[in-house]
Amino acid sequence: MTSSPIVVQVVVDKPLAQGFDYLWDVKDLGLEPQVGQLVEVPFGRSTIVGLVIKVSTHSDYSVDKLKNVAQVCPLSPLDAATLRLMNFASQYYIHGLGETIIPSIPKMWRKAADWTKNFSKIHQSASKKTNKKVAAPLEADGYISETQLNKVQTAALGELRKKEAQEFTCFLLQGQTGSGKTAVYLNWLQTVLEEPNSQALILVPEINLTPQLERRVRAYFPHKKMVVLHSGVSENKRGLAWYEAATGKAQIILGTRLAALTPLPNLRAIVVDEEHDSSYKQQDGIRYSARDLAVWRAHDLKIPIALVSATPSLETWLAGKSGRYQHLRLDQRAQGAGLPKVNLINTKDARNQFSPGDEDRPIEKISLSKPLVNAVRESLANKKQSLILINRRGFAPVISCNACSWLSKCHQCSSYLVMHKAGALGRKASLSCHHCGLMRPVPSSCPDCGNVDLKPLGQGTQKLEDAIASLWSSARVLRIDTDSSRTSKGAEALFQEIHNGSADIVVGTQMIAKGHDYQNIGLVAVLDADSRLFSQDFRAAERLFAQLVQVAGRAGRASRDGEDGGNIYIETQFPDAAVFQYLLKHDVDGFLSYIAGEREEAKLPPFTYQGLVHAEAKSLEKALHFLGSLKGRLKGAGLITKDLQVYDPVPRSMMKIAGSERAQLVVESSDRRTLQDALEWIDRDLREISQGRISKGSKVRWLIERDPISI
Repeated sequence: MTSSPIVVQVVVDKPLAQGFDYLWDVKDLGLEPQVGQLVEVPFGRSTIVGLVIKVSTHSDYSVDKLKNVAQVCPLSPLDAATLRLMNFASQYYIHGLGETIIPSIPKMWRKAADWTKNFSKIHQSASKKTNKKVAAPLEADGYISETQLNKVQTAALGELRKKEAQEFTCFLLQGQTGSGKTAVYLNWLQTVLEEPNSQALILVPEINLTPQLERRVRAYFPHKKMVVLHSGVSENKRGLAWYEAATGKAQIILGTRLAALTPLPNLRAIVVDEEHDSSYKQQDGIRYSARDLAVWRAHDLKIPIALVSATPSLETWLAGKSGRYQHLRLDQRAQGAGLPKVNLINTKDARNQFSPGDEDRPIEKISLSKPLVNAVRESLANKKQSLILINRRGFAPVISCNACSWLSKCHQCSSYLVMHKAGALGRKASLSCHHCGLMRPVPSSCPDCGNVDLKPLGQGTQKLEDAIASLWSSARVLRIDTDSSRTSKGAEALFQEIHNGSADIVVGTQMIAKGHDYQNIGLVAVLDADSRLFSQDFRAAERLFAQLVQVAGRAGRASRDGEDGGNIYIETQFPDAAVFQYLLKHDVDGFLSYIAGEREEAKLPPFTYQGLVHAEAKSLEKALHFLGSLKGRLKGAGLITKDLQVYDPVPRSMMKIAGSERAQLVVESSDRRTLQDALEWIDRDLREISQGRISKGSKVRWLIERDPISI
């Protein structure tokens, strides 16, 4: 009697909705198949790594046409909970299961030829490790014991500890900047991790926050195995860290959004720090929200999760106000100091600008306002550091010809080439597109009329750094942006210069604003805030407010009871705008209540749900026609109703990037299920006329995005 063949269904990293059937030869492979196993399979004319999602004895195809699984990865299969998470992410974000799972696995494990070598590395690494004695936590490392917490922190910790058992609770831990939120959740995790082999996941929005928090976590858990997962870690290190997390050897997993999809068999608690940050939303591939997937994961596993922020996102804040999330508050700074004083500088007021008759006017021309220059001088005199934020890197956003009005436009994108001074991106001054990466030398004369008088317009971090250095020649000026952090020093070394007092004035982009615990910042200044105030994106004001609160919170963090909390100066032409008026009062709840009213009246998220269909083509006309035809088919199918609104296709705000013209179609509903059904219908409809995600006729590349954060 002939035994039935074993058929496994395998998903691969291709833009395809279906899995593929393969034969499993137990004799050849040496083991029985299991769901969740990583395998190598023939695909087309080559082989590819995939994941087994089904085991059966049946196939819809003739068995003699099926190919055999080539080899099996010696890794243990992904656990059932991780597969549930991946399946949910695939369905909710309308993305193929294979192209959801496989990219979440480090490259080290996606190369079948290296599987044997990789396991050899693991064994070698394990044999080198010795049981070194770890020093006790030091106060300098940021260790704050439970006995050192104030009454408000202790109360919040008590509420967190009530939910240690296998029970889902989503906490919103909202606290003023400097209120000690990190100390609260790390003391909570100490209790969670008392259980043998238990695991905790800590998510942070950006790589730059990881080193400082890593040192602090190690101070709390000197004898626990911790791994760090983010895109800045080398592929080998990330692969080993992922392995240790997936096998339960690592108890603390600290990482950016990519860590949210890591297999964690013994997960007992999750923390999402700075939960409001837009960096948690993936902007290529599967466009998932790491924060939202973390909440789903906690609910699925019936474990607690803490969303932590001084400025919660509107969605999270409303969930806390309604009681869906348990709202914990820290409404005072940990050491009792006051909040920074907010000073608005109206740049339209001539009294705030230097005039030729001013005795204290700088010799060098500088774009800083008079009150701000005086404030920096006072800060320097008081031996305090100053932090100046301008959200534009480079020397100047554009260069122009005075004769013919030529501008340094990128011919591949709907943007301008930014001027960078010599030494920033190369030995000579250069023009660079921050969207497609195009590099050009700075022209010696106008390409259109030949005029040699080319002028830089506006200012970026490099120009501001030069201006400040000329104004205060004895001050130590430090610039921190993605250009400076590419040097051999790296971002961590630059931040350390602030911490150890090696810089008097720090100029930087938003990198300097988030979560860093600077101890000697007395003054924070924000330039060009208005550029982020008015935008086609309805979330612009919310994001600006969060950034201002965050950067203001870098001042006065070392102050104690009754001491000055530092100063923040904001240059603006619109001081009466709601963003600035609520900031004056440090009224986060008031501002969120205000924008909640605006959003509800306008029927915008979170009071409605949105999806986007993106289209890219060689011409804008093709992209718009593609989306217009899709809307026509939706209407013909009777899907556009009072419960589902589909807007006309429009160009993206950044219409052209790297030579591709881009358009979008907004799909909106007040009901989450109605929107989901519509997006799934769109996915099926477009796949029928496409090869992968490229339409067969017009060659338009398309993508569906659920819950977009930028429209």
